[in-house]
Amino acid sequence: MSIPEVPIALVTGANRGLGFEISRQLARQDITVLLAGRNRTRGKAAAKRLRDEGLIVQFIELDVTKPVQIKKAAAEIRRRYGKLDILVNNAGISIDGAHGRNSTATVSARALRKTFDVNFFGLVELTQRLLPLIIKSGAGRIVNISSILGSMTVHGRAGGMSYKPFAYDASKTAVNVFTIHLAAALAGTNVKVNAVHPGWVRTGMGGPGALLAPEEGARTAVRLATLGADGPTGKFFSGNDELPW
Repeated sequence: MSIPEVPIALVTGANRGLGFEISRQLARQDITVLLAGRNRTRGKAAAKRLRDEGLIVQFIELDVTKPVQIKKAAAEIRRRYGKLDILVNNAGISIDGAHGRNSTATVSARALRKTFDVNFFGLVELTQRLLPLIIKSGAGRIVNISSILGSMTVHGRAGGMSYKPFAYDASKTAVNVFTIHLAAALAGTNVKVNAVHPGWVRTGMGGPGALLAPEEGARTAVRLATLGADGPTGKFFSGNDELPW
């Protein structure tokens, strides 16, 4: 009798907050998780915390803004596992400095470039580099952590949303477009690509006053990462609710 292959997942920006909790919940489903982060010391400590819970988690050093590290990570995954079943693009930053205001007229070019480097360009480059390994999976799943702040429909509604940090919002809108386009490019394959609004989560980015604990915020991403063959692709979700682009 053949032994079933263990699914392999990579979660970026996972040494703390939402990425850490996504890693934990995936590993609890008997998935081998590669916990990725920029800081080697913090990343190794985070992976050890989850291993101490009896979970199969390994640290992998990965700064999504550094092509050399992306290439190295992809080569390591190929050598060790030969495939990748789940990619959760969680790494992200928000540096507009809007503090609840609309930063569109004042955000600096530097803040725009730095935000897009992490939230969009790094995400796209990593996904493209790993795509051959994901296609080798019998059921590849790509989950892009986005935000309701990236929804042009929501911002365009009467009354809209007063909180408009432009660099962050624009980067997440770009992530949403990438999600739709990649899902279309992979139509007819076993790979599913979806975007997630995790909600306002108590993390370093969300702050202590956020409404959701990381355990709650991680659930949508974990659900989409473990979709069955009849699950959706090219969609935007929060919980079980489909959101407008």
